[in-house]
Amino acid sequence: MKNFAFIFVRGGSKGLPRKNIKLLAGKPLLIYSIDTALASPSIDQVFVSTEDAEIAEVARRGGAVVIDRPTELASDTCPEWLSWRHAIEWTQDHYGEFDGFVSLPATSPLRSVDDVEDAIRKRIDTNADICISVTPASRSPYFNMVKYTDTGLVELVNKPEGEVARRQDAPVVFDITTVVYATTPKFVLNNYGIFTGNVTSIEVPKERAVDIDDIYDFKLAEAIVQEQC
Repeated sequence: MKNFAFIFVRGGSKGLPRKNIKLLAGKPLLIYSIDTALASPSIDQVFVSTEDAEIAEVARRGGAVVIDRPTELASDTCPEWLSWRHAIEWTQDHYGEFDGFVSLPATSPLRSVDDVEDAIRKRIDTNADICISVTPASRSPYFNMVKYTDTGLVELVNKPEGEVARRQDAPVVFDITTVVYATTPKFVLNNYGIFTGNVTSIEVPKERAVDIDDIYDFKLAEAIVQEQC
């Protein structure tokens, strides 16, 4: 099988400006994802899709092939699924057909090579359309997550069957992470959204599942990286 890794990065970021090339422990954030992809035995080529010239230069220096993303696909309101489709079509035009599409968001710099390999393998072994990564959730919609009702009161997001007096008694739930998404070009081009197909997952520990959205996430990731050095 031929598997291509894709990293989708925009120049704009409201939570943490220019975060995708901000130095994390001395290295641009984007490079962490490129390095992991290049080190993964099942990945044959690494692509970075961006509309930003500075990000593109960092990606090229890091060993990735740059896909010039149209600016209309790089806005805050544009679903990333459309960028996935654009990247697949561009790659097929320039590099030919391929079997596996693997998205490795730059905002998850702490993923391991094993996470990438496990996701690729799990999708194939289970014959699923897509494999996502999850991590144990800190809160449960069956126990300590509530929503407002039409009357202005609050109720549990999901009411469990029977009484749940302890969080440990509630159904086990997970947070979706941005560590890895492993699927196929066919699924992306013929569907719209992760849960329009059969979904499997790999479980990633919290220390590798940090998703950088703001400066606090960034500082946490940096502390973990420095502790590992």
